[in-house]
Amino acid sequence: MSFTYLITRPEHDDTTHYLSNWSKETIKLAEERGGKVLDLHGERANKSEFESKMKKFSPNIVMLNGHGNIDLVMGHQNQILLKAGLNEDLLNSKIVYALSCKSAKVLGPKSIQAGTLSYTGYEDDFIFVYEPELFSRPLLDKTAGLFLDPSNTFIESLIKGNSVRESFERSVNVLKKNFNKALSTLESDPTTARFLWWNLRNFRAHGNLDVSIE
Repeated sequence: MSFTYLITRPEHDDTTHYLSNWSKETIKLAEERGGKVLDLHGERANKSEFESKMKKFSPNIVMLNGHGNIDLVMGHQNQILLKAGLNEDLLNSKIVYALSCKSAKVLGPKSIQAGTLSYTGYEDDFIFVYEPELFSRPLLDKTAGLFLDPSNTFIESLIKGNSVRESFERSVNVLKKNFNKALSTLESDPTTARFLWWNLRNFRAHGNLDVSIE
């Protein structure tokens, strides 16, 4: 299966450090499945590089890691990469997933109006908890994994050729499983379960949910 996967991985603060590292598994899977990977990591997650790669390669799947707001997603050092009313047309004919706060609220629907096939993300803040002592080894952080595994599940399911709907449902199921796990773990900080439920409530998929890369 031939496809192109573009991913932004800014890594300039605690949040983006975790998102960037946990996204490595999606890159590995895309390469294993024969996909062309455009990895905009660190300083490369800037507006100029992003726009250039989007126009030149027209990727099938776009994954956006970074801080955001209702109408935008940011990259390295919080440089705006995408903004509703400015350049959402870059997402035309793409399947998009934004691991970014609030962007599914306005940017998601606006991008669909501009021709994006599907835009999945969060209508409010995406929240996760991590263990500070594992900051230098984020992939060993099981607490962060409760939040970031469901995210990886969505994008990995897309890479395997499943539809947005199927991928969304799989991600939701993992979120629910992790929520129940957090609830049942006596030593767990109750905020973990609360934040997992928050992410679940704000997880949204816009556009054509039956589209896939196959």
